[in-house]
Amino acid sequence: MTELEDRWVASYDPRVRRHLEYPTGSLVDEFEKAARTYATKPALDFFGRRTSYTDLAEQVEHVAAALHAMDVGPGSMVALLMPTCPQHVVAFYAVLRCGATVVEHNPLSSVTELEQLFADHEAQVAIVWDAAAEKVATLSKHVRPRVVVAVNLIEEMPLLKRILLKLPIAKARESRRQLSLPAPAGTLAFSELRRGQGGPPEGVRPRPGDVALLLYTSGTTGTPKGVPLTHANLIATTTQAHEWVTPLVPGEEVFMACLPLFHVFGCSLSMNAGLVAGAMIHLIPKPETGLILDAIKRRPPTTMIAVPPIFDRLVTAAKERGASLAGIRTGIAGAMPLRPELVTAWEAATGGLLIEGYGLSECSPIVAGNPVNETRAAGSIGVPFPDTDVRLADPEDLARDVELGQPGEILVKGPQVFSGYRNRPEETAASFFDGWFRTGDIATADESGFLRIVDRLKEVVITGGFNVYPSEVENVIRDQEGISDIAVVGLVDELGTEEVVAAIVTTDGLLPDVAKLRRLLKEKLTAYKVPRRFHVLTELPRNEMGKVLRREVRARLQELERRRSDS
Repeated sequence: MTELEDRWVASYDPRVRRHLEYPTGSLVDEFEKAARTYATKPALDFFGRRTSYTDLAEQVEHVAAALHAMDVGPGSMVALLMPTCPQHVVAFYAVLRCGATVVEHNPLSSVTELEQLFADHEAQVAIVWDAAAEKVATLSKHVRPRVVVAVNLIEEMPLLKRILLKLPIAKARESRRQLSLPAPAGTLAFSELRRGQGGPPEGVRPRPGDVALLLYTSGTTGTPKGVPLTHANLIATTTQAHEWVTPLVPGEEVFMACLPLFHVFGCSLSMNAGLVAGAMIHLIPKPETGLILDAIKRRPPTTMIAVPPIFDRLVTAAKERGASLAGIRTGIAGAMPLRPELVTAWEAATGGLLIEGYGLSECSPIVAGNPVNETRAAGSIGVPFPDTDVRLADPEDLARDVELGQPGEILVKGPQVFSGYRNRPEETAASFFDGWFRTGDIATADESGFLRIVDRLKEVVITGGFNVYPSEVENVIRDQEGISDIAVVGLVDELGTEEVVAAIVTTDGLLPDVAKLRRLLKEKLTAYKVPRRFHVLTELPRNEMGKVLRREVRARLQELERRRSDS
């Protein structure tokens, strides 16, 4: 082992092994094994309506039989466009049972966005939330799937809730409209698929190396790239997660799935890891605080996977409502840094731990995490997971590792790492160096080996020959009075020089005293790191995980500055 790896292993919880044994079958095999083992235990909870493992497995088989009759099999792509709901889980595993590939989409995507993705994956069958079915039906003829199956969320709700939603009052009508809309003519109801009998032939079962899941990520380029993840990739992630989250008691856990299942974070860690462990999974279609608190009241989760803003809102809402968060043993946060004060507040409210992890879609998604014990460090992404090798490489010379404490690009190897982008050989080649996946993220390692993200390589601002890491500047500006949100980007001026520019959201919506602000910042930052200009926005563009989209921030600021120069 290297010196840095020695430090990582020394930081592991004593119950966690550095090297693991992995199941040799498919994700379907692991799900079916859990269904047999925990047959009578609840697998899903949706607004209080529960589905046992036996019922879930039967539904998967029936839907798989119906899909097989539509010629869905090895090599097929099936598009899913749904919120987090029971039908999503059933459809996911039914597609895999046919030996086919699930292609996940955000159901709120625009027709233009979907057009581009469907042209790439060419799925002939789509299983779609009925409220989003119209968008799929209006895709261009050459990319439109031949079969569209509509999913009605209300059908899966408890009887009393379904009755209340039928009441002829404005509130009930609005709730119905948010949950379900009439699907276009020609679509097939998902409930019809459940009426299938038996299952697909055993001969069409998937193999470990088959692509189970295709996700699309745009990264910093804005051009969607298909990320194929195999059954072996996804099983590696579930195995590593089970080893890491200590203690985890199979068959006794409760997972909170409040992140979208169409995102790899929710799909791999909330759904797959939960089901393979025999957990009951709370399915939350939209990460609203009230829905999550209701689920916690029904049965507190032992493990909750979310992004920091959700943990923050829950702590505040629980205090306001007098609700208890006690019993949530492990909180796992990703996508953005955890503030130390949030960790303190969450752990005081729950009596459990809140840890930060790090991952990417290309890594199914996990790479590193804080140990699930008192050694976790807020602001750190922790140490690499079992069987995950990490290098911090000099971005200018990837063959050279940087010195301890110096920023370097995170390079990753492991069984959860994908093998390359779909139909993108050039981008695949650029994303790997000597077999190591280049994450594009810059990090440092401290004396204990704990990693801390500095910034995205492609988001580093180079001004006057100096590298400026936006996150460092944002952390300082965020502490200033009256500023509630911040994003720092680089903009090129008329001379071709890149300058540091800040987009801020202020409590009063007004631009602060910029001269005073820059003086204060110069007390904590080197002068070239201080933004040259500040722009006030009403809000910052974020993705479905809550992460600020700096590329869109940059585009908005460029437009603002263009208008200013034209006026």
